[in-house]
Amino acid sequence: MCGIVGYVGGRRATPVLLEGLHRLEYRGYDSAGLAVANRNRLKVTKAAVRVDELRDLVEENQPATTGIAHTRWATHGEPTDANAHPHLDTAKRIAVVHNGIIENAGRLRARLTADGVELVSETDTEALAHLIAAALADGAPSLEEAVRQTLREVNGAYGIVVLDAQNPGQLVVARNGSPIVLGIGDGEMFVASDVAALVRYTQRVVYLDDGELATITADDFVTSTLQAHRTAKTPMTVDLDDSDYDLGSYANFMHKEIAEQPESVRRALLGRLDDRFGTARLGGLNFDPRDLRRIRRVKFFGCGSAYYAGQLGANLVEEWARLPADAEPASELRYRNPVVEEDTLYVAISQSGETADTLAAVQELQRKGGKVIGAVNTVGSAIARECGSGVFLHAGPEVSVASTKAYTNMTVVFAMLALSLGRVRDLSVSDGSRIVAALDSLPQLISEVLDGEDAISEVAKEHSGAERMFFIGRVRGWPVAREGAQKLKEISYVHAEAYQAGELKHGPLALIDPAMPSVVIVPDDELLSKNISTIEQIKSRGGPVIALTNAELPDGLADSVIRVPRSEPEVDPILFTIPLQVFAYHLAHHLGRDIDKPRNLAKSVTVE
Repeated sequence: MCGIVGYVGGRRATPVLLEGLHRLEYRGYDSAGLAVANRNRLKVTKAAVRVDELRDLVEENQPATTGIAHTRWATHGEPTDANAHPHLDTAKRIAVVHNGIIENAGRLRARLTADGVELVSETDTEALAHLIAAALADGAPSLEEAVRQTLREVNGAYGIVVLDAQNPGQLVVARNGSPIVLGIGDGEMFVASDVAALVRYTQRVVYLDDGELATITADDFVTSTLQAHRTAKTPMTVDLDDSDYDLGSYANFMHKEIAEQPESVRRALLGRLDDRFGTARLGGLNFDPRDLRRIRRVKFFGCGSAYYAGQLGANLVEEWARLPADAEPASELRYRNPVVEEDTLYVAISQSGETADTLAAVQELQRKGGKVIGAVNTVGSAIARECGSGVFLHAGPEVSVASTKAYTNMTVVFAMLALSLGRVRDLSVSDGSRIVAALDSLPQLISEVLDGEDAISEVAKEHSGAERMFFIGRVRGWPVAREGAQKLKEISYVHAEAYQAGELKHGPLALIDPAMPSVVIVPDDELLSKNISTIEQIKSRGGPVIALTNAELPDGLADSVIRVPRSEPEVDPILFTIPLQVFAYHLAHHLGRDIDKPRNLAKSVTVE
């Protein structure tokens, strides 16, 4: 969602802030702005523009050495100059940038209006600036205490940074449900909503917890709770640097991240496959074989692509471990009052580790005594800390809004989880070794898929005039179809809908016509003849068919064929997803879309 950057130190703040915002553009935004403090005055520049356009509006050489900046994704109020962050109090002493949603903003704004405050925006954030200024006017002994008093009145999610023109050598930061990380430099300090904005300057970071504040100066930081109890935070070193966020020779990050998948999958597998015993060992789970055998059900939950990855994982758990397993959107689970069983393993899935709905579901399950592990791609993230144990995805930084390598690594990790659960039950060592070999070969097979990118691009170009598409799969192919439709919707804006192949004739078949291509998932497995029958039903009604397959299909059955290398049938769904990423990418490219930053979407969704 929105991006936050803050700086206090010895160098000019404006270039640091602008570079930080540039690194956070992938999160999705509709306006941008910054405020710097110099000689007890704030200099504020903000507008409903992109960061490059903001750069043209500011004075990069101004001497201020403290400042805050923001990219906004609209929640309260349309994307306008007035609604852009930072927001100020009436006297223009206090500046605030804020990620999240203040749920009682209406009441707070009404109270301020009744007190004679003239509000100049439609946002929830502006209320915070006026309330902090009022707390200082009423005698709060410090900016930190004024922020603390204000936040005690607030309901909702927030990650905020506050700048006081009269105390330009410090920033006050607070978090509740929206990520905030401090970057620790040599005689300078940084704040951001994502380490991507920091790693150019430092790899030493501190993650704030919910309900925690920090006051930072150039040389130090102090953390505390809303109740004014000091907390102790130990800096950690992140294994990232600025080159991880460079495009290199690629036109955009999605293309780069698709191409990185052989290596990212290799990292996910490294040291985790055990060929001798035909199993996988996921050390972060802290489970011994007895713990694994006590599990009687597995429940995956996440949002968007993470949910679809969980569905694929649930299929593998049922197939290999013979345990009941399913997947559910975290946004539904958190409100559904689920029955929580002590012998159920709950798996929270999130690339960022900060997804608001998923984090809330984790907390709800834990309140009810559920055993929850995390599958995340960000060390130190809220879900990783909340769960305490889990599996790191090792996908590396993912910048494009549409997930590719993180999704693939999720499915690989879930395959290893299913294998380990199966091997402590009835899955034989020979079957285990067969699966280990299939997983071990995935990086090479993915490379083979990517070698056929030009042919997939031609198929995408051929169908780029379609305004709508079906994605159809059966059993193992069903999660593949759902993720394929998701990718196409996200980045091309072509209406795409996924259906189980067996459900096609129970209603959706009425939509088939010559203008609606169907992408049919056709693995060479025990359901091959069923899937061929599905294609024939579509063709008989004039519908164009794109077959994604590793089988030999009858000549002329499909209008277009995308070939996939052979693996083991259970592992095919992981491999089949890759060409659909490539297909969506090239179709969006042919349509001239902004692939890394699709409209209305954000990379990390930290609000409901």
